[in-house]
Amino acid sequence: MTDPAELLHANRTRRRVRRILFLASLPLVVVALALCGKLLGMYAFAHQAASAYAQQDYAGTVQAARGQLPLNWFEPYKAPFNLGVGLADGGDLAGARAAFEESLALAGGLEQCVVRVNLAIVLERIGDAALRDGDPRGAASAWQEALVVMQDAPPACDSEQASASSSDPERDLGETLDEQEQRVREKLEDSRGDEPDEAPQQEQPDRSELDEIKEQLEQGAEDRRDRDSRGDGAGTDRPW
Repeated sequence: MTDPAELLHANRTRRRVRRILFLASLPLVVVALALCGKLLGMYAFAHQAASAYAQQDYAGTVQAARGQLPLNWFEPYKAPFNLGVGLADGGDLAGARAAFEESLALAGGLEQCVVRVNLAIVLERIGDAALRDGDPRGAASAWQEALVVMQDAPPACDSEQASASSSDPERDLGETLDEQEQRVREKLEDSRGDEPDEAPQQEQPDRSELDEIKEQLEQGAEDRRDRDSRGDGAGTDRPW
């Protein structure tokens, strides 16, 4: 027959072990739940950003993208990328540029391709806006930056895999980059053609003005000769 005291002790020991195991595993459970919640939250925010953009609700796109930013461990480039898309079409080109530059710093491999396309578009728009505001030098500087962004794109951006991994699989990223680069080059060429000559020719004096100056010089020389013959001026030069 089992001793009641031993049975009670064994039950207490089992409860103590279960309590220790529970406390030890609690942090892991919390982390697992947090990861699941983050994954679900990011999926929800990403879906919300895409839906808002499709409805041309750019403010909603920005708000949803900002919801992706905290603890952005999975595909970290996408949150600032979505933010840049919303800001760009919402008219905040400076904010969009900063967001796309952040996204580019976080992107790797083929992820860079679509980010570079959008960053170059924003830089081109910044140049267009500067030109409209009467700042051709600022426009040329922004277009030159856009050209560098496109030229630094990985060669793999001109591939089917890159196009398939983009936010718009129907768009050929290689063709898009080529067309964009050609368009920006044309704008740069036009801006150089509009620049005024750095050393414009001096306006030539009129013939009558030259004759008048010549007469004044001759008259001055004659007056000096007369003064010299009379001994005036005590040898001091006089201003013209």
